[in-house]
Amino acid sequence: MKRLGIISLFILLFIGFISLWNYSYQTGLEDAYIPLNHTSTTPRIPSEQGVFERSEFALDYTKMPIDETHQRSLATYYDNRAFPGAPPSIPHPVKDDRNMGEKACLQCHQNGGFVVKFNANAPVTPHPEMVNCRQCHVPQQTQGLFVDNSFDKIKAPKAGINNALLTSPPVIPHQIQMRENCLSCHAGPSAPKEIRVSHPERVNCRQCHVPATTENIASGSFLRQTNHDK
Repeated sequence: MKRLGIISLFILLFIGFISLWNYSYQTGLEDAYIPLNHTSTTPRIPSEQGVFERSEFALDYTKMPIDETHQRSLATYYDNRAFPGAPPSIPHPVKDDRNMGEKACLQCHQNGGFVVKFNANAPVTPHPEMVNCRQCHVPQQTQGLFVDNSFDKIKAPKAGINNALLTSPPVIPHQIQMRENCLSCHAGPSAPKEIRVSHPERVNCRQCHVPATTENIASGSFLRQTNHDK
């Protein structure tokens, strides 16, 4: 009877081991996926907070087909600016009674989308919280210059040649202020094709991409202090 009990115990342990191993094996076959948790209490670096503002659309952008007919290019992106880094001008008529912006602008430019009236995808603003849009954005002047000038044309940053190494992530060639929301310009149907990111689901852009800087830092700042240095 004692021998039968020991044998039964070993059989139960063996069955438990097989069940546990099978569960572990099946779990390992599943695709790795980390869901976006918008209610996370994990603190974020204040200067990188804006990067996550459009994270809820990241997976939608990943699955979204490219609109070949209406996609923008960097050339048209910069043509709508007085100089690289300037606020884009408004390329369509604006009624005088909507001179502030707010909902009149955000109904198209907060989340983008195709606008039949203009046969184009509305660009997404990276700073929808700044509702006085006309403070910076002005209608295009198509009749000529306001005042003749001899300003030199500033060359815009080129895409794809600002990597520190051939295989390293490209650096950010523009200022971050008011552009913290990376996915608003680099993902979705209104993103210029040359700078449309291939991996919008990796929402923490600043984890790999750093602002460009010409500041030289002494190598001693990166050396670990030893007893010999004291």
